[in-house]
Amino acid sequence: TSPFAWLRTRFYYLLIRLYFDQEFSVEEFTRGAKQAFSVVSKLLSQRKLELLDELVSPEVLQVLKEKISLLPDSHRDALAADIDSIMYTTEGDVRIYYDDDGRKFVSILMCFWYLNGANLPDEVPGGAKVFQIVFGDESTKEKKHLLTANYEFQREFTEGAKPDWTITRIEHPRLLE
Repeated sequence: TSPFAWLRTRFYYLLIRLYFDQEFSVEEFTRGAKQAFSVVSKLLSQRKLELLDELVSPEVLQVLKEKISLLPDSHRDALAADIDSIMYTTEGDVRIYYDDDGRKFVSILMCFWYLNGANLPDEVPGGAKVFQIVFGDESTKEKKHLLTANYEFQREFTEGAKPDWTITRIEHPRLLE
């Protein structure tokens, strides 16, 4: 990320700690986001969408139900990310906003890069190249794809609201399009 974007996100994290949650920790949030990403991506891959009700917003869940039903098995398998296969995680954007009723929200977009051994073609529709990594020697080589995903987490900080983060956007480029 650019230095400006890094500074901007750190400023927003400071505002979250000062005005919304004095216990907020970037490290703890990132750990929780990685775990949520792993759980949700596996459930998506297994088509167990009914188990996502508490984790994903109803609007996103409706869109996912339509998209998942149309995916080929190889793409669906590629959605799953074991927590140990997550290679890199970073924040994409942090927003603080109020709705028309005065409710307070924080939204954090997390970007994940993960390895997956699904049987994907070298290129997917649209001519996009899929990055591949080969492990082992000729007799034991294992091919894995380096894939990306973007998950947006939102929490309402209005007094009396549940203190839960909800996933309000799920993107798996070249897989869930």
